[in-house]
Amino acid sequence: MSSEHRDLIAERRHGVLFLTMNRPDKLNALSDQMIGGLLDELGRAAHDREVGAVVLTGAGRGFCAGGDIGRMRERNEGAGHESAGAHSGGEAGINTRIAQLRRSEEVSALLHEMPKVTIGAINGPAAGAGLSIALACDIRIAADTARFGTAFARVGFSGDFGGTYFLTQLVGPAKARELYFTAEVLGAEEALKLGMVNRVVPGAALGEEVEAFARRIAAGPVVAYSYMKAHLNLALKSDLRTILDRESHGQSLTGLTEDHKEAVKAFLEKREPKFKGH
Repeated sequence: MSSEHRDLIAERRHGVLFLTMNRPDKLNALSDQMIGGLLDELGRAAHDREVGAVVLTGAGRGFCAGGDIGRMRERNEGAGHESAGAHSGGEAGINTRIAQLRRSEEVSALLHEMPKVTIGAINGPAAGAGLSIALACDIRIAADTARFGTAFARVGFSGDFGGTYFLTQLVGPAKARELYFTAEVLGAEEALKLGMVNRVVPGAALGEEVEAFARRIAAGPVVAYSYMKAHLNLALKSDLRTILDRESHGQSLTGLTEDHKEAVKAFLEKREPKFKGH
């Protein structure tokens, strides 16, 4: 089953929701329509028992170039007086822009927090907000031709879509600062060494590798995965005793699921379990 928003293609296969950012002529730079589609699709998938995993990728040769630079230029040239006004007391204008951006940034929050495993298939350049969105995914599998860059310093921005949070968690504060301040572009192998991606595969094999991984997750104990993800996210900002409390809760509840009972039975019968997601 598939559906198309403007600038986003959504398709479901074998329990996996595949989302393809679809502005290949602009390296899938973000648009309002793309962001709206992502918010809609991710929001629905978070509560859809038929979705076991989500894959996010880009059409053509890029993953996502972040903000649309051409649109930025048009906005700046057409509303230069608004920018000046914002700095001299135009609170309404800047507050509107803050609210609009904050709503868009929920794409990253959903990828990071939704009770489904999210997988970024990084087929090409991931820059600026595009990198932030890639880093928000639980797992990142990159083509060997992929490139990664924070990019914000190159256009005089400070950064958005959670990149400063995710990059700091993945590579540590010192390296995250360096990558933000210098906007250095990294190749796939260097990103792998830093822990920014989980795997690097030949570009021609990316689709096949990602689909196999996603189908494996979707066929697994998705209820247990949702608790695992919540615990792992909590571990980024909590203490051991809080985690122990949360784990004891999750472990006890997943022990009541049919998936747990099936897995124990399959183990004793020396066969692969058949999970049903409840």
